[in-house]
Amino acid sequence: MTVSTRKALKQSGLLALVCSSVLLSACSSSGSPSQAGFSTLDGKAPLVIAHRGASGYLPEETLEAYVRAIELGADVIEMDLISTKDGVLMTRHDPNLAFSTDVAKHPEFASRKKTIQVDGETQTGWFSDEFTFAEIRTLGAISTDAERPQQFNGQFKVPTLQEVIDLAKAQSIKTGRTIAIYPETKNPTYFRERGLPLEDKLIAMINAEGWNSKTAPIYVQSFEPGSLKYMKSKGLNTRLIQLVDGDGIDPKTGRVTYAVPTDRPYDWTKAGDKRFFDVMATPAGLAEIKTYADGIGPWKRYIISTKGTMGADGKQVDINRDGKFNDADSTSTQATSFVADAHKAGLFVHPFTFRDERRRLAADYQGDAKAEYLAFYRAGVDGVFTDFTDTAVAARTQYLKEAGR
Repeated sequence: MTVSTRKALKQSGLLALVCSSVLLSACSSSGSPSQAGFSTLDGKAPLVIAHRGASGYLPEETLEAYVRAIELGADVIEMDLISTKDGVLMTRHDPNLAFSTDVAKHPEFASRKKTIQVDGETQTGWFSDEFTFAEIRTLGAISTDAERPQQFNGQFKVPTLQEVIDLAKAQSIKTGRTIAIYPETKNPTYFRERGLPLEDKLIAMINAEGWNSKTAPIYVQSFEPGSLKYMKSKGLNTRLIQLVDGDGIDPKTGRVTYAVPTDRPYDWTKAGDKRFFDVMATPAGLAEIKTYADGIGPWKRYIISTKGTMGADGKQVDINRDGKFNDADSTSTQATSFVADAHKAGLFVHPFTFRDERRRLAADYQGDAKAEYLAFYRAGVDGVFTDFTDTAVAARTQYLKEAGR
C-alpha cells in the first residue's frame, strides 16, 4: 500500500479495518486453500476473488484497491481490460470513462464528450478509445457507488495491465502466497470494430510472463464466447471462463429477466443470434462451453435467486417501506442444480458479485452478508467474486469450521 493510501485510510478511520482483516486472513485458509473433501469441482475450499480489487472500500481497479484486497486476504484479483487510443491495455470496467473517473472535471477534454452506442446501449460520456494512455493518466479514479467511501475520489490513477501483473508478482513474493489475476476482455467487439482488438495483446503479455498454462496464476474471462474461442485458437492455454449475465429478477417467479445490454453476448447480437444468456445455463449449454472453456462465471441469481412478497393486488410489497424495490424486499430461494450441472460438465463455477450493502441482501439474510456467502459455499461454488474481500474470507473461515477444517 502506498504512503498516500495509508494516510487517506488513517484519516478516514478505515486503516484499523484493514489491519484487523489482515490478521483475519492470516488465520484463514486464503491463498490457494488445499483442504480436500469440499463439494467444489476439485475438492478444495472455494477461492475469494477480489472483484475489481477492494472496490467496496476504494475506487475500483486501481493499484491501491488491488493492494488492499490482497491485504484483506484475496486469493485472486480481478480486472476488466479496455484499450486506449494508442493500444494500451488498462484496467477499467467500461469504455465510458465518465462512469469511473473524474474526466468530467477536466475542461481540457470537454470537447470529446459524445453520445454513442456501446453493445447496443446508448451512452453519453468520454470513451477510452479516443484518449491516449498519457491523457488517461491525468485522470483520477472515482467510486462507482454513492453508498461507498467518496473521500478517495481522484486520488488514485488508472493502471495498465502490466502494472497489475507486476503488482501481483511483487505481492506474491511479499506475502509468500501466490496471488493470481483474473482479467476480462471487456466489450471485445466494441474495441475490435474500432481497430483496437484486445485478444492478441493479452495473449502476448501472458506469453511474455511465461503464464500460458492451466497451472499459471491467471484466469481469462469474457462474456463473449467469440473472444474466448479466438484466444484458444491462437494458442492460449490458460484457464478460460465464460461469463453469464442477466438483467434482473421477476419478483413473482425468481426467474432471471433479460434486457440490453445484458440479454446476450454482444457477438451473438452482431451475428443475429436471438438467444438469451439462459441457454448457457442448460446441460447442453454447459457442454458447449466445456469445448472452449474451463469454468463458468454466472450471475449469482442462476444459483440462488430471490422472490418478492406479493400483495393481494398482485404487486410486490415494499417490505422495508423505503420506497424502493431491491433485494432487501425479497427472500432467497433454494439453490438450483446449476452448480451440480456445471460440475458434471467438468466446469468450475465462480459466481458474481457479492456485496455487503443491505439493499443487496435478501431479507432472510437479516443484513448479514456472511449468510449469503455461506449459502453459496454450501451449494458447492468453486469461488466467489466479491467487492468485500474481508467478508468473503470471514464467511469462508466459518464455512471451514463447519466442515471441520
